Amino acid sequence: MYEGFAAFYDELMDNIPYDEWSDRIVELLKGQGVSGGLCCELGCGTGELTGRLSKKGFDMIGIDNSSDMLALAMEKNETSDGSALYLLQDMRAFELYGTVDAVVSVCDSVNYILEPSELKAVFGLVNNYLETDGVFVFDFHTRHYYEETLADSTIAEAREDISFIWDNFYDDETGINELELTMFGKTESGLYERTDELHLQRAYSLDEIKEMLAGVGMKFVAAYDDYFSKELPV
Repeated sequence: MYEGFAAFYDELMDNIPYDEWSDRIVELLKGQGVSGGLCCELGCGTGELTGRLSKKGFDMIGIDNSSDMLALAMEKNETSDGSALYLLQDMRAFELYGTVDAVVSVCDSVNYILEPSELKAVFGLVNNYLETDGVFVFDFHTRHYYEETLADSTIAEAREDISFIWDNFYDDETGINELELTMFGKTESGLYERTDELHLQRAYSLDEIKEMLAGVGMKFVAAYDDYFSKELPV
């Protein structure tokens, strides 16, 4: 995953409001007493959020298991004189050099963990590496998103340098969503090269997430909808 897609990731995800997300995440962290210090982003991708949080005063560590995505993140880091540290690791078994004040994870990275036992283990690692008063902020997709928003849909778009076809197949028995992505990217020769990727994600309910967090000793604080903007009654 995120191999051929990496080169076009930022272009195809240009609708993500990273500035708003970073502002809101900083606001949430400050609300819990974390206004700076070390922060780790799990599933950092090309470093769009990592870089923004770094500029807001956090000492950032970005972790991702795609070397292609991290190569782009490190390139941005160099061109912007950034200070983020990037590590090529699987979030299911990530290792840090010490504790951090905050951990964040966005863009439904959590949903790529297909086994509940493995996701609980991720939460356990987060808890182990967080300071006593540290904060974990993350997002995830629920069954409602896969059943009602994506469903068995096909999304296609043609741009000047890239076109893509995105097919979704959701199994409500397993809770697994298959995302088949076919891209046609323009090469230096002017020809278009086809790349195919298969992404698998699992739907989790808020109750499942809360149970896992409690199971590893973390305290649930709040849940939000609409890009962390609307607090949900729980």
